[in-house]
Amino acid sequence: MIPNGDRIDCLVDLLVKIKPKLENVGTPSDSLLEDLFHVAALAESFTEQRPKSNRDWIDLADSLDREGVALWNGSGHVREGSQGTIQGVIAALKYAGYRLIQAGLEQKPGIESEFPPKHATTDPESALALIHVLQLASKTGSALLEAGKRDAAASVLGCAAKFEESLKSAKDPEGLYQQARTRATFLYYSSRMEAAWREGNEGVAQFMLQKLTGTFCLLENWNALCVQRERLAAKVLEIGKGMLRSTPRGDAGTTVDGMKAQESVRWMRKAFTLIEQLEDSASPGLSELKRSILRSLGQAYFLASTHDPENLNRAEASLQELITSIDASAEHATSEYQQLRWMRLAVLKRQRASDSTLLESLKSIIDHINFGETTVTDILQELRTLAQQHALVTAVHQYCLRHALGSPDGSPFIDRLLFSLVHHTSKDEVHSRAMSDLETAFSYLHEAGFELPKVSATACLTLLWQFGDRQYQAKRWPDAAGWFLLGTHKVFTNLAPLSHGKCYRKAALCHIQQREYAKAHAVIRRCPVSEASTFYVVFLTAVHQGQVSQYAISVRAVSDMVKSADFDRKMLLLATQVAHESDLKNVLLSVLEALLKTIHEEAIDAEIEAMTITRCTVRLVLKLLAEPLATKRVLVDVMVRHFRTARSMCEVATSRNRAAVIIKDISWLWRTAYNCAVQGCSEWENAEDQVSDLFDVSREARRISLFPQNELTHPEAYLTMIHASFAAIVGRVYTLRQATDNGSPREDQLRPIAAEITARKARILDILDKHKIQANYDVDRVRSFLRILLIFETEILCQLKEWKGVAKIVTDVTTSDLAIITFEAIADILWVEQDCPVDVLYTTLEAILHTSLERDALSVQKFSRWLRAIVTILLSRNAPLDRTKAIGYVEQATTVLDDSGSDNHDETYPMDERQWLLGTAYNTGIECLHASLLDEAKRWFEASTVICRFVVDGQRRAEKVCPFSTLSAYC
Repeated sequence: MIPNGDRIDCLVDLLVKIKPKLENVGTPSDSLLEDLFHVAALAESFTEQRPKSNRDWIDLADSLDREGVALWNGSGHVREGSQGTIQGVIAALKYAGYRLIQAGLEQKPGIESEFPPKHATTDPESALALIHVLQLASKTGSALLEAGKRDAAASVLGCAAKFEESLKSAKDPEGLYQQARTRATFLYYSSRMEAAWREGNEGVAQFMLQKLTGTFCLLENWNALCVQRERLAAKVLEIGKGMLRSTPRGDAGTTVDGMKAQESVRWMRKAFTLIEQLEDSASPGLSELKRSILRSLGQAYFLASTHDPENLNRAEASLQELITSIDASAEHATSEYQQLRWMRLAVLKRQRASDSTLLESLKSIIDHINFGETTVTDILQELRTLAQQHALVTAVHQYCLRHALGSPDGSPFIDRLLFSLVHHTSKDEVHSRAMSDLETAFSYLHEAGFELPKVSATACLTLLWQFGDRQYQAKRWPDAAGWFLLGTHKVFTNLAPLSHGKCYRKAALCHIQQREYAKAHAVIRRCPVSEASTFYVVFLTAVHQGQVSQYAISVRAVSDMVKSADFDRKMLLLATQVAHESDLKNVLLSVLEALLKTIHEEAIDAEIEAMTITRCTVRLVLKLLAEPLATKRVLVDVMVRHFRTARSMCEVATSRNRAAVIIKDISWLWRTAYNCAVQGCSEWENAEDQVSDLFDVSREARRISLFPQNELTHPEAYLTMIHASFAAIVGRVYTLRQATDNGSPREDQLRPIAAEITARKARILDILDKHKIQANYDVDRVRSFLRILLIFETEILCQLKEWKGVAKIVTDVTTSDLAIITFEAIADILWVEQDCPVDVLYTTLEAILHTSLERDALSVQKFSRWLRAIVTILLSRNAPLDRTKAIGYVEQATTVLDDSGSDNHDETYPMDERQWLLGTAYNTGIECLHASLLDEAKRWFEASTVICRFVVDGQRRAEKVCPFSTLSAYC
């Protein structure tokens, strides 16, 4: 039955409509696909309605066959458009073409039939050859499957199954078409396999694969089917990869997932088997296909290892074979191939391979790396997963660093690798190994001439210090020192002026904490000595070494520290604490002095701080003075210097009206200075000047302590100031006397003391005149101080040869109510002065005699001595007035003899002085007699006559003098 004309017309119209659209397939419309499928449906209906025998059908069959071939060939010209669209158009063209060719096919085509037929025939044995139609059906089914038209593909492949059955029964006794039949059947099974897999029918797909690899491998021409085997292998690989993609990838995997992966392994192994024996030169893409299979097979083995652990070994073997092949290729560093190396590493990790094996795998990755943010991050993240394998991770870091140093694009990532290595080694429980690893890494950089940027170098140093600080806080001081010393490596040369000193100091402090003072000393010696912090650590090291020889170093370090540009006063406070805790008084003294000096230089209103430090210093010096082997001379000088400083601070505070702020310190100052001076009087040898200075400080401080009241109303305060003032001048006079014993003192030494005595006398007299002291006992004592000051003044004026001043003193003493002992002392001083003018000495002696006679206070012995001196002076002048005064003094002596000449008297006139008086009076009378000075001679003889009563054998002597007395009276 021939199809009716309407359907034929419809088919013709569709073909006419389709052909123009094929010229622009790049942007096909949905109508084109619909028209092509409509054509296929009409052609299929024609096949179903084809009569068994009808010559009229031959013409129509030829036309259908011709149009079908045109559409089929047209599918090969589709090149443009999106991938999905192209596949849809190609599949539709092949589908429509196949159906038209099938409709024009002989009803029972034979193996010898021509394709396409050269002429129309009604003999069914002359229709299209089964081989060709089977190939067309297989290719059409595959195209429809790729386009997602499964129903149409199933229909076509169903027809192909019938053709395959017919082909089996077709006779070819001579085997002329054996190779063509094999190719057609191979293609059919391949399409059926793919279709079954896409439909999810894995059993049928496996069956088809078995038929492909089992049956056809036995054929003699199997090795000749290179292209077919390659295509089949690609399809089998695609099926295996598809199964692998459907396998879930959990963190650990499950047995069920492993079984699915195991299924994919079977497919991939079949794929590799298909092409394993083929030479790579047999096809341009064969070698790449092999690599793709091995790559997928390794991944599948890895995922299947949860089902069968032995698959890990297989995966390793597959990947190793693949990597060996690609390492020799020109594109061995591509990202795709890098993934293979990463995959091998994952396999080895799951196998728990040795560190050396893992290291080799990681080295392979690093050797083919293209340095970039992503690749470096991948390596570092992978190393984090291997953190427990410390030696391995360290070795990989070092290897990667070396590779980066030798790579033109690796320099920007060296700092990241270095930071990662520092972090990693910080977790190493073996400190020496960690230090060695980092030293090695730093040496790589230095030897390669690589200079870390300052930012990176600073960041690296910060990390080293951070880890060192952690060890320090954990009291692992040797480990902390190691971390700090790493910062002194030559790789940080660009930061050396700023960082090396800090590193050495931190390391030295660690050794100090560990009580390894020799190591600390060795480390700090390598540190630049221009920073205050360095000198502070030197100080600590010297103090903790505890050797006497080191104390001088510590003191010098304090001095250098204060002079440094970056000095901070807090360092001295810390040094003070250290020296105090170490009980090193001498060192502490130096530190306190330096601290006081800095306060004076830096602070403006720091009286309280300065006075506090001064008090501490003085207490410390007093403790040092109490030690048996103390160098008292030096310590006393130090103490006096600090007392003077304190006095200066008090004076400054007073001038600024801030004395009230430190009133307690002022009170402490005058009391302590006074007590120390008193102590010094008995305990310090040859320290008169220092004691005097302390008394002066006490006096000034006591005066300042009363300054805020403006009215000095405290008698004890005045007594204290008088006592201190007097004691100070006494000390200076004693010092001057020592200088006199060693030679004549200089004028510049004498005059200041003379002026000072004058000033102090004036102050004391002012106090007395103003009745600031009320108690009689105190007044008497103060007056005794005045008498001593007069004596001191006389002594000094005599040495200065200031005789007018001495004469004034004598005059002042004469008119004052001072005790007679004062005159005696003055007279003693003048008597021994060979250069003293006679008139000065005479005035003094005369004043002594008059005062003693008036007050009846002079002893007879001293009276006789001073009388003798005066009479001698007067007679030596030999002037009438002087002789008159002389006889008057001798007559005064006779009066005294009347009172004390008896032996029963408590104090008798010295016998030798009596003899002298007798002899002088008699001889002078004789001289006056010879000179015809009869009145004077008479008085002398009369005096001598009286004196004879008080000498031994006085009667006889009186008788001898009496004639001269009588003679002078008559004359």
